[in-house]
Amino acid sequence: MASTFIKAAEVWLPSADGSLLEFGGGAYGPAKRLAAASRELCWGRGEGLPGHAWDEGRPVLLGRFEGSYFRRTEAAHAAGLSCAVAWPLWLNDRLTSVLVIFCGHDAATACGLELWHHDAHTGEDMTLVDGAYGSNAQGFEAISRQTRLPRGVGLPGQAWERGEAVFLEDLPLSADRFVRAGEAAAAGLLRGLAIPVAAQRTIDHAVTFLAGPALPLARRIERWVLDATAARLRRVYAFSELHGGASLAEATLPFSALAPAGAIASACASGAPAISDWPAAEPGASAAAATAIGSWALLAIPVLREGSVVEILALYL
Repeated sequence: MASTFIKAAEVWLPSADGSLLEFGGGAYGPAKRLAAASRELCWGRGEGLPGHAWDEGRPVLLGRFEGSYFRRTEAAHAAGLSCAVAWPLWLNDRLTSVLVIFCGHDAATACGLELWHHDAHTGEDMTLVDGAYGSNAQGFEAISRQTRLPRGVGLPGQAWERGEAVFLEDLPLSADRFVRAGEAAAAGLLRGLAIPVAAQRTIDHAVTFLAGPALPLARRIERWVLDATAARLRRVYAFSELHGGASLAEATLPFSALAPAGAIASACASGAPAISDWPAAEPGASAAAATAIGSWALLAIPVLREGSVVEILALYL
């Protein structure tokens, strides 16, 4: 598998005095120029994409970099990146980080990055704030901009209601869970992932990634939760593009909030996304596994509800 729709990610952390966002890690793949440009940066409130998400206190989606406040357009385009979304994360009302995810469209394959929002002052439904769909999903884009999703309806509406990430393996065959199934089939969209995003304590946004079979969202997607003892993390869902789909094989990781080991445990303990090379930097990884699959980047995203981490979404890029 040569590439994925989600191509790069970075984490920005508050400085010691809380006045800036400083580089906290990144997975850039072949985007060497973007990586080099990013590691030396810091952002004030309202500066660049990370600073805008921090200042506005909500997710921000850029469907294109040109003409915007994005500061690294040339380096992003050189790496085939076409759009991005950023959102701040809070743990008990404390800003832990700002996460930025970069995506890249393929001219021959439909893909989509969406931001949905529920505004209690204007209605009960979730509506599209913005989206980036590429050139060959115009019909899907048109219907999406007209769609209103009640709580629990559609992919973003389910993530909003449950307060947890929702992944659909086959959008055209999921009409009962994905109201735009017919339009997804026409556009060639297959997979869908929605992540609920809390504005401090209230979940009112959902970020959605959509992709076709030729350019998948990620190589592997997993969901992890703490078990009843809070001493182990338990994998409750896994989907691999390389190994034939979903797998619910039992898997656990030891967890200590005082000394978390690996990106997944670190994200759970800190409430901030964590990035590592996988499998080399993860607990229990073997040399044989690394040789068999090569080196991927593991992005571990904490999903928060009411100021607490409720699960970790692991994306292997």
